Amino acid sequence: MEELTDTDRDIVRLLAADGRMSYTDLGKATGLSTSAVHQRVRRLEQRGVLLGYAAVVAADQVGLPLTAFISLRPIDPSAPDDAPERLKGLHEIEACHSVAGDESYILKVRVASPGALETLLARIRAAANVATRTTIVLSTPYEARPPFVGNL
Repeated sequence: MEELTDTDRDIVRLLAADGRMSYTDLGKATGLSTSAVHQRVRRLEQRGVLLGYAAVVAADQVGLPLTAFISLRPIDPSAPDDAPERLKGLHEIEACHSVAGDESYILKVRVASPGALETLLARIRAAANVATRTTIVLSTPYEARPPFVGNL
């Protein structure tokens, strides 16, 4: 894997903080020309360092005020480990993490209400043949912070 330069790290740090930053502004911040920044960003994208750009949405403002974490444990440990594939069509699932410990996966979900969460839990259990443990989020002091890229 090709090592990142300090300038590459600066570009990643700047784009992680503001994914809409223009090439001109990136150039001013890094001392590069606009075309040089454009080439570096394209190379970072091609290498898989920059995976994409997205809007951060206020979930409660779009009717999804309830966030929960759902831990999954297979009912039959000898069954295939295919829960992510079985659940990929459930759009309420925002993230799926494979974890070490008693559970196999932890899901982050956003739904409109406790009733919607109950319905989603039933769908998850049926689709993936798993037992679940649910933690409901009361508040979120911070989230979606850009990664610290000082020591990539």
